[in-house]
Amino acid sequence: MTTRDDLLQAARQRQQQSQLPYFGALSPQEAFALLQNDPSAVLVDVRTQAELDWVGGVDVPDAQFAHVQWATYPGGAQNARFLEELKARVPADVPVLFLCRSAARSKHAARVATEAGYHFAMDVLEGFEGNRDEQHHRKTVEGWCMRGLPWHGA
Repeated sequence: MTTRDDLLQAARQRQQQSQLPYFGALSPQEAFALLQNDPSAVLVDVRTQAELDWVGGVDVPDAQFAHVQWATYPGGAQNARFLEELKARVPADVPVLFLCRSAARSKHAARVATEAGYHFAMDVLEGFEGNRDEQHHRKTVEGWCMRGLPWHGA
């Protein structure tokens, strides 16, 4: 069984290897394992409310989940209240796992959170749906859903 410390060390090694501007990064499987091993860890889904409504979301305990949009819908403007909303929902001293559709916005969120004093801000690699396949479909190549982790449809 992988421990909390093992998972944080894996995230930190990725940070060092890739020179990430935040604590580190975990695969979807590792992120789920961290949530199971550390009740203080929080997964922050930074997708829009529309994405949650139309595509679905992760199934993790409510106490370990927060939704803080990185960008707004429609329009895609950056959420000017992102940090304010994050600080209202998640303590700065716990492991925070940022998740988006394909691990693009989550990297930005982890960087901004780190700059704001979040010591264990991490990106969830691959995102919720992952990259597109040859037919431009998601959830078939990589990501939380394709990896068989708990999630619910819209």
